[in-house]
Order: sequence, then structure tokens, then C-alpha cells
Amino acid sequence: MSERTLVLIKPDAVRRGLVGDVLARYERKGLSIVAMDLRTIDGETADQHYGEHLEKAWYPPLREFVISGPLVALVLEGDEAVEAVRLLNGATDARKAAAGSIRGDLGLSNRENLVHGSDSVESAAREIKLFFPDI
Repeated sequence: MSERTLVLIKPDAVRRGLVGDVLARYERKGLSIVAMDLRTIDGETADQHYGEHLEKAWYPPLREFVISGPLVALVLEGDEAVEAVRLLNGATDARKAAAGSIRGDLGLSNRENLVHGSDSVESAAREIKLFFPDI
């Protein structure tokens, strides 16, 4: 079943020049880019995006990281796109992510873990609306 999902290629991946490699992995999987934008986000946008984590002790450093520089926001579409992206991304902690995944091959830590992918179809709809309100 075709779905859409939001992906953020985070500031660490942009700084390290990994955007092309990350995009190529999604495209090789058969996912299509519906929308893409290089941008920086402010604290308010980060808070809206990560709303369920605002009260967690680890959120303030994550917030500072995600607003620290440009990121690439994109909407991908394809067969079971949410799950496909999550598998391609790998475990949140890049040090524990499987080889062959984006985080497993390229990631360095838990917080600076290169990419974000929506965790459900419902989250994807909310996140896409936040980053691409005209879609």
C-alpha cells in the first residue's frame, strides 16, 4: 500500500556531506521524493515536531542539535513507506544500528543520528503538515 512519510536529514548529515548518500539509499529502495527542502528550523518548530518528548530529560540537547544548522526535510512516497524508511534508517542509537542501515553505516552516536523518519502513518500525516503545509 502506497504511503507518505516525513524524513529529516539532520544537521550532522548535512555538515558531513552525506545528503546525497542518504537520498540515494531511499531512492534505491524504490521510494519517490514528493517534496524536499533545505532549511533551518527554529525552537518552536522543533518543539511542535517533537511534542511528545518535551518533558523528557534528553530533549533539550536534542532540540539544540536539531536547530544547530540546516537540515533537509523531505516527503517520501512508496509501498509501506513508513516502515521501509524506519528499516533503512536503523536503530535510533547509531552505535547499535545494524550494518547496512543508514545509521549503522554512517552514524556516530545516539543524539546525532543523521535522520528522522515518522514512526506511524498518523505521525507522518502530522509531521508532513508541519513541514509542508501545502501538500
